[in-house]
Amino acid sequence: MNYLTLILVAWFSLLPAGELTFYVGTLGPNAQGVWRGTLDAETGKLSAPVLIAEVKNASFLALRPDGRTLYVTTELADGAGGVSALQLNAVAPAKLLNAQTTGGKNCNHLAVDAQGRNLVAVNYGSGSVACLPINADGSLAEFTSLMQHEGKSVHPTRQTGPHAHGAYFDPANKFVAVPDLGVDRVFVYRFDAEQGTLARHTPAGVSQKPGDGPRHFVFHPTLPLAYACNELALTVTAFHYDATLGTLQPFQVVDTLPEGAERKGASAAEIFCHPNGRTLYVSNRIHDSLAVYAISDDGSLKLIQHQLNVPATPRGFGLSLDGRWLVCAGQKSGTLNAYRVDAATGRLTDTQQAVPVGSASCVLFAR
Repeated sequence: MNYLTLILVAWFSLLPAGELTFYVGTLGPNAQGVWRGTLDAETGKLSAPVLIAEVKNASFLALRPDGRTLYVTTELADGAGGVSALQLNAVAPAKLLNAQTTGGKNCNHLAVDAQGRNLVAVNYGSGSVACLPINADGSLAEFTSLMQHEGKSVHPTRQTGPHAHGAYFDPANKFVAVPDLGVDRVFVYRFDAEQGTLARHTPAGVSQKPGDGPRHFVFHPTLPLAYACNELALTVTAFHYDATLGTLQPFQVVDTLPEGAERKGASAAEIFCHPNGRTLYVSNRIHDSLAVYAISDDGSLKLIQHQLNVPATPRGFGLSLDGRWLVCAGQKSGTLNAYRVDAATGRLTDTQQAVPVGSASCVLFAR
């Protein structure tokens, strides 16, 4: 190693550790809108987040692939479901580009397609799914498709009608999966990125057990697999996924709570797969835990950890793009905490922080 190389190594060692940016959505009595925070990429220390946009009912967030535009669920006049488009700035508050209705009530989840040309949003209150084209500047056009779900299931109060609860583009950007808590079904729609439309598919998804209440969903990053987080049953369903036919075939169901845990009032909330595809994470509200599963070569799940005492009512959490950190949002506690992710096993280590964000409900790391 020559003298110049030694100087460069010494200089780089003195540089401050890199920071990862994340955004927080909020929903509840202390919600103010959308926040931005940072995490030290070496230590996991969280900054005090700052409010960047006042948005009503900003329960879920999605980024355009270029990272310049953030899309936020919101409530418009007369209680109509909607989506706001925010232009992001490095340090200044976000700029509202526009807002559009999603054609239903209580929009609570959304996703942007891989090309960044369309957004799909779901309306929990009315049980419908809308597709909105994205303009060149990141603003939203009016919805081009609106798919209405029908039916009900066995729960006397939660399943008296359809309640679409999430939207997920498959890795090929050809299909969209929509778990519906109210009718115990994961719907699948054909997606046309050029036209910016959704179309009904045959078969129209897959039914789950009565009372499961599928809430959120994730496609495996590399294998033909998918997983649904079942809010009411406190379980995860594993599926084989045929990317050509757009079909889901369930093959395993596992619990999200430890054996013997109190189930009354508890509910599963968020689900994410580690970027390397070897670990799955699910949050449990009331039990206030994160369930961690190893994913085997055949896609089956094996519980390896329950991270207890996470921020109260963990409605949402986010994984950093490098898979080294998980930030959990406590909707009831109004706090965030960071967890180090073991590179080999996927297990979590608590950094024991409590950074305040009122009614925190969603965490999304920047690209």
